[in-house]
Amino acid sequence: MGTPIKVFSDWVIKGKDEGMAEGHSSSVKNMLENSTKGLSEFSFIDAGCGNGWVVRNIGSNPNCKKAIGVDGSSNMIEKAENLDNKNKYYCSDLMNWSPDKKVDIVHSMEVFYYFESPDKLIKHIHDNWILKGGKLIMGIDYYKENKPSHTWQEDCCITTMKMFAKKDWLTFFKAAGFKNTESWFYGKDGDWNGTLIVSGVK
Repeated sequence: MGTPIKVFSDWVIKGKDEGMAEGHSSSVKNMLENSTKGLSEFSFIDAGCGNGWVVRNIGSNPNCKKAIGVDGSSNMIEKAENLDNKNKYYCSDLMNWSPDKKVDIVHSMEVFYYFESPDKLIKHIHDNWILKGGKLIMGIDYYKENKPSHTWQEDCCITTMKMFAKKDWLTFFKAAGFKNTESWFYGKDGDWNGTLIVSGVK
């Protein structure tokens, strides 16, 4: 068993990080369309950015005035910086980091359940990362209603993976102070319940 950072740092060495974009691109597209809808310009942070594939994607949007990626894995950040000299990346534990200037959108895919207290992370992001009127949008595939994901912690040998139901994640968002909270499942296919997407406005 290894920590999430250790496991995903090893993924970079093995080249397994390349599959992240392929496996999550459809859900992320849905999330980005939702979070940027109607905005003529916006600033953006990807919380747990991995090798930067989402940051590179959104950074090419002409309405994006700033795109930042943050990740706890130095291997991931090093790869992101090697692939992208346009956008900015930071290697840090998300709980211990805040941007110099708050942003309009914080996006996160497959990250929050790797934290011991995801409710505290959501509160930290609400208070310290997001402008008033800005949005947090989160996507996860590891949650109670998605039964095929229930073996992942053992399968991936990761020490910290916190499983909650949709109602729990909505409670975390509301307790942090987010308004207009929404949630939906995207990409349901047979037993696979799809990505759980939760969003809220500060």
